Formats: sequence, C-alpha cells, structure tokens
Amino acid sequence: MKKIILSPVKHRGKERVKIEFEKDEEILGKLRKLFNDLRWSRTHRSWHVPYSKDISWQLLRAFKKEAWIDYTQLLKERKTEKSPDKPKELPYLDAGRMEKISAFKAYLRSKRYSENTVKTYTDAVNTFLRFHINKPVEYIDNADFIKFNNEYILKNGYSASYQNQVVNGVKLFFKIVDNKLMDAALIHRPRREKKLPNVLSKEEVKIILEAQGNLKHRAMLSLIYSCGLRRSELLNMKINDIDSKRNIVLIRQSKGKKDRIVPLSLKILHMLREYFKAYKPEKWLFEGQFKGNRYSEKSLENVLKQAVKKAKITKPVTLHWLRHSFATHLLESGTDLRYIQELLGHNSSRTTEIYTHVSTKSLQKIKSPFDDL
Repeated sequence: MKKIILSPVKHRGKERVKIEFEKDEEILGKLRKLFNDLRWSRTHRSWHVPYSKDISWQLLRAFKKEAWIDYTQLLKERKTEKSPDKPKELPYLDAGRMEKISAFKAYLRSKRYSENTVKTYTDAVNTFLRFHINKPVEYIDNADFIKFNNEYILKNGYSASYQNQVVNGVKLFFKIVDNKLMDAALIHRPRREKKLPNVLSKEEVKIILEAQGNLKHRAMLSLIYSCGLRRSELLNMKINDIDSKRNIVLIRQSKGKKDRIVPLSLKILHMLREYFKAYKPEKWLFEGQFKGNRYSEKSLENVLKQAVKKAKITKPVTLHWLRHSFATHLLESGTDLRYIQELLGHNSSRTTEIYTHVSTKSLQKIKSPFDDL
C-alpha cells in the first residue's frame, strides 16, 4: 500500500507540513487539486503545504484506501509544543523613527533605486528598529545588530537571503542617519550559499513551450527562454523594443539600471508577428485583460505552472529556470562565456561562471571507472 508521511517543517519562518511519498504521479496530481499552495522544497527534497488543524483528515478523506497516511510526527510535535513557534509580534514605531524611515525612503528614491528595492530596504530597517524599540537610534551599535541576527533572524528560522536583505538595508540606513556608534563597514553578511542553478534539458524546454496552446502564453514563455530574460524584463518590454530590422531585442533599464541588447531569433519573430496580429497590444508588448495595462507577474507565473502541468513535468519549474537553461544551453553549444555574460546582463563574469558547473558537455566525456569493472 502507498504511504504518505506528514511532518512539521518551517519555511521562511512560517509553519508548513512536509508531505513525503515515493514518486507517484497520481498522488501528486491529487495533492495539487487538494492544496492551492503546494510547494517543492529543494532543501528538504519534499513537497509542503501550509499547516492547518484538519490537514490529516483532509488527506485521510482524499486518499481513503489508496494510501496510508502517517501523521504521527505531526501529532507528536503539536502535543509537545508549549507555545506557538511564530515570530514574536514586534511593537510599532514611534513618530520619530517613522520620520527617519520616511527620510531614508526619500533618499533611496532620489538615488533612483527601484521600487522593489525601496520596499525591501525600508521593510528591513522597519523590522530592525522595531526589534530595538527601547533603544534610541543614535545609541544602536554593532552589538545590537548581532543580537538582532541571533534573537530574531536565526531564532525564527529566516533564510540567509532575508538576512542579506536586512544587512543591505541597515548598512545603507546607518550611513545616512546621524549615528556615530554603528560602524556600517563592520556589519558582516551571512556566508554565501553555493547553490547550483536549476536547468532543464532542451527536450524539457520544448515540451513545456509546446504544451501551452494559447498563442500569447506560448510567445511569452518562448521569448523568456530564447533571450534569457528575467520576469520583469519581459513584463516591462514595450512594442518598440522589438527591432525586427536588426533582429535584436532592446532590454531597457533592467537590474542595475542598465540597458542591453540580445539577438532575436527568426523563429521568435514569426511567432511575435502572429501574436501581434491576433492581440494588437497598444503600449506593452504583453498586456493584461485590459488594453494598456501591463501583464501581471502572478498571471505569468500561472501561465508557466499550467504549461508544466500539461507537459507532465514534476520538477518545481520557475520562470528563472528558463533563463538558467538558456545560459547553460548556449555554453554547451560552444558560446564564449564573455558573450553569455553580456546577454544575461551580469556585472561580473564570476556570476556567469556558475553555469560551467551545470553544463554536462564536458562531464559526458568522462568515463566512469565502474564501466571497466
């Protein structure tokens, strides 16, 4: 009989339930129908969903005699738990601190930081100052930052990437506020995680792109892969950014406020012409339900999710996987790493070099000694 094991897990400080089972398309299909927020964890190598009191009953009812639901670990954890393991609610800021954060926000905007970065940095500083609500800003020092790391970030299980965002925000904040005790240069970043990019094979990419029957949806995903675009780069693209005479795509003011150009394949150009005739966009290359409105990030993610589901691929594919795949496939076809760096818009060649670790071209030439046994 099939077996499904439930156990508690934390994801970005939130309570989740880990669902473990041997690879089985029927089980995965039922879980996807049952939970809207089913996610794959690369760290735990399993699926997980938000915690709820009746999750065991939901699964028992859904699978009945098809699978045995083992929820002993989940039950044990809830019984021994003395208090909810959630981040402690921090007090609200007073008017003086809010004024400092407003000034910080104005500074970021005057320096032309993106709105996403402005929000990330101000949210990080807001949390940090709320944690040290009982200490005047001018008396906060480096020891207080270490305390925040240990007693808030690490204690609540927040990720290294979140910690890095806080470092960025707090360092910049204390550079522009009058505080002689906090030495921003001494605030250290967490040790960098060395994770390899997720890459699909060319066959998998083809299956995903062809699985999407809608012309508009297929054109969006195809353009991301064929040009190695970030999600925001595709959504911010305007009609005039496609230069059909020179066969190039102009990507304006992307990450780091940089423009760059990438080659446009004839195959994609023909697809875009078909799309343009059918949809007639007015401002953005890809518009939402209403003319003149930009296509939303969430809708684009759903487009990929539908295509992956139709392609019957069980990997937790994201839009960025298409960009990673583009770079890796270029490298495997012999494209110089310097050109790939330019196409991706990387500042440093070290960022691009990570794709050499996932390229299988050289690895396939290595013969395992096992074959000689």
